[in-house]
Amino acid sequence: MRSGEAPGEADPQGKLADNIAYFARALRKAGLKLGPSATLDAIEAVKAAGLSTRDDFYWTLHAVLVSRREDDAVFSEAFRLFWRSRDLIEKMIAMFSPRAPERPAAPEKKRAGESRAADAFFEGARDRVTPQERPEVEIDSSLTVSGNEVLRQKDFAQMTAREVEEARREIGRLRLPADLVLTRRFRPDARGERIDPRAMMRASMRTGGDLVLPKFRTRRAVHPPLVVIADISGSMTQYTRIVLHFLHALTEKRRHVHTFLFGTRLTNVTRQMRRKDPDEALADCAEAVKDWSGGTRIGEALRLFNHGWSRRVLTQGAVVLLITDGLERDSIEDLEAEMERLHKSCRKLIWLNPLLRFDGFSARAKGVRAMLPHVDEFRSVHSLEAIEALCRALGPDGDRIADPRAWLQAADRAAA
Repeated sequence: MRSGEAPGEADPQGKLADNIAYFARALRKAGLKLGPSATLDAIEAVKAAGLSTRDDFYWTLHAVLVSRREDDAVFSEAFRLFWRSRDLIEKMIAMFSPRAPERPAAPEKKRAGESRAADAFFEGARDRVTPQERPEVEIDSSLTVSGNEVLRQKDFAQMTAREVEEARREIGRLRLPADLVLTRRFRPDARGERIDPRAMMRASMRTGGDLVLPKFRTRRAVHPPLVVIADISGSMTQYTRIVLHFLHALTEKRRHVHTFLFGTRLTNVTRQMRRKDPDEALADCAEAVKDWSGGTRIGEALRLFNHGWSRRVLTQGAVVLLITDGLERDSIEDLEAEMERLHKSCRKLIWLNPLLRFDGFSARAKGVRAMLPHVDEFRSVHSLEAIEALCRALGPDGDRIADPRAWLQAADRAAA
């Protein structure tokens, strides 16, 4: 499509229908739910609309191909990549022409849905190599480990870009256990053990009180709220984005999930995490958080949570996931007091620390020693295997680990 031309008039040889079909196929690969009829409807809409501008072409395809709000960002980036004008070549020539050096421009912020749209268009092109003859090598695979097994055990900080994308897809497929808790409210149940007198009276009024049949009820079981307080300071940079993808998957699978991010201040990003598209959700979180990859003030963040949010979200036996490395820069006494208050306010407090990936980890830092006595479980969060173990531990029959206080005892023995 030449610059300045209308999309409907850009292809005199009749290739526009083929281009729309390829565009719809790429959108399907990027995650949009499109059937074969959507492609035909898009072609007919473009023919009937009488397009004259690029915006008209965009919104005509948008009206036919986008049916969910979370698909808007992916469609926008796919349209920009696929239907870009041909003046790109001239811009590249101007960039490489000799001229006086200029101040480098700030890198453009990555748009939500850009990576998914690019992967859909260029799938397989990045791995395409020149075919050449290779000698056959017989490998005994009896003692080797599969690629999936290696990916599950690999540290997030050591993963390549492709492995990180695969890890995100695996996180999206995680299943959470049915960790239901009983509430004080009741629901009708024909096999319940308790008589429901109100339901019996309501039913008897239909017959004028002549017939009173027994009605039963049972206590209502719900998923307990899950509250996540995650550290996004500079020391957690290598794990922040993949952890946020995990939190987004939790928010999709659970109804009551509250997410808070902190560095030097506390930010509630629960509303941003409820976006259906993960890229859009993370982009909104990045805009809401003002202290991304900065310092760490764990005690101050917990104080703000305990005084401003605990009574609102720590209800019905809530479970708290605290994700941080424990490297505190402020007063240790304040940190210990706030950890004790948080522990007493929830049903279970699980501390996820990526430093546990090191075999020689010891609870010697003052922040770690102040926090450990007030947590129920101490786990790592550095790999897919660790996240899967965490999901199993959230269930009623999940695996449990040693008492966190054992880490303090081991550190004391090592110091002695």
